[in-house]
Amino acid sequence: MAENIFTLMSGDTSMAQQYLSTYHRSEHLEPERALLAAILEDAIHECRKYRRAREPEGKERFHAAERWILDDSDDWIFAFRNVCELLSLDPAYVRRGLRESIGKSRDEEKPASRHGRRKRAA
Repeated sequence: MAENIFTLMSGDTSMAQQYLSTYHRSEHLEPERALLAAILEDAIHECRKYRRAREPEGKERFHAAERWILDDSDDWIFAFRNVCELLSLDPAYVRRGLRESIGKSRDEEKPASRHGRRKRAA
């Protein structure tokens, strides 16, 4: 792949050096990106898994993940907004997708209603 980029640069060494610097920097960022993705994935998993929890521990896990996802501050490196932006994701889009996902699964879990049907006395 690097050979194709260099062919396009047609001998511009400064451009080639910029590419190599960026390419090598992205190699070093992969573990960090994987960590950020794992943090985000874990929070989403906690929201989905514990959204209907009845026990205190499950409720707390849900609320902790929900608070982190809904918090719009960026004053901490692992804030939801920063994690999304470092992963090139739109925080609002991720939130909307999670809300829709949780909403759909809640609807799917509701029992079918019996509109208009009543039991008759025998």
